[in-house]
Amino acid sequence: MRPQLESVVLEVEKAIVGKRPVIEKILMALLSDGHVLLDDVPGVGKTTLAVSLSRAVGLSFQRIQFTPDVLPSDLVGFSMYEKESGKFSYRPGALNNANLVLGDEINRASSKTQSALLEAMEERQVTVDGNTYPLKAPFLVIATENSVGTVGTQVLPYAQLDRFLVRLSLGYPDYEAQMAILRNRQTSNPLDAISPVMEQDELLSMQREAQAVTVRDAVLDYVTRLAFASREHAAVAVGISPRGALFLCRMAKARACLEGRDYVTGGDVQAVFKDVCNHRVLLKESVRETTVNQVLDELLKSVDNPDRHGLFAGLRKQ
Repeated sequence: MRPQLESVVLEVEKAIVGKRPVIEKILMALLSDGHVLLDDVPGVGKTTLAVSLSRAVGLSFQRIQFTPDVLPSDLVGFSMYEKESGKFSYRPGALNNANLVLGDEINRASSKTQSALLEAMEERQVTVDGNTYPLKAPFLVIATENSVGTVGTQVLPYAQLDRFLVRLSLGYPDYEAQMAILRNRQTSNPLDAISPVMEQDELLSMQREAQAVTVRDAVLDYVTRLAFASREHAAVAVGISPRGALFLCRMAKARACLEGRDYVTGGDVQAVFKDVCNHRVLLKESVRETTVNQVLDELLKSVDNPDRHGLFAGLRKQ
């Protein structure tokens, strides 16, 4: 891994123990300029992970605790009439003031409030009363939802799910990690020890590097065949969308960049495939014994990987 990115991972690991693969994938999403949905049970560190990342990368941070009474104007701002001037002035919302926005328990917000996020996530801007206001760059949304305790929650609409680059899960820590958490939190908060090891300009530069990573036609063909296979699978009602295929390429490019390569391999696509696509593939209602991950595993086995043909054997890391 590149030294600058390794430093970020090490800083985050001061607060999040034993979850390096998830940290790396969120870092890939940040390099891809994409958003992350953390779907997990309460208390495993989703919020702590978001705060840790913002501090390690030096990003301004805003937390939104979603509840049914949170309004769209709380997110995008509103216009207020100024009696002195006789004009309306714009008052920014929570999305305007941060590089990294944590949307805590996003599935507790109303549909109208959730929809207010769509323009911000897709276009990095908000529109109020016909006026458009750009958001800060970089801009990343990390949203959390709990799979336990569904009272007062609702299923996220597919249009919003499709805006998230990846859906990840932290899971419970193993024994050693749990012991380390208990030891480290007896007298102090590990978040206090996290220092910024990367500046925003450096992050923006690395995002441009990730965007410039080469994707050969053989890999583009691989992604296309995976997308088509998902749409044609007998158990699938909704397959991988064109946006999903684009996001799969972006995430694979970020993985290559993370490893110091300027080209994408089929292995990069395979490594991020399930994280990018597990929330985009919907199964038919008649399918009861098959899961989305089982279908994705079948696709990876049935679609030929270009790495098998030695296309990247002569290439080297940067």
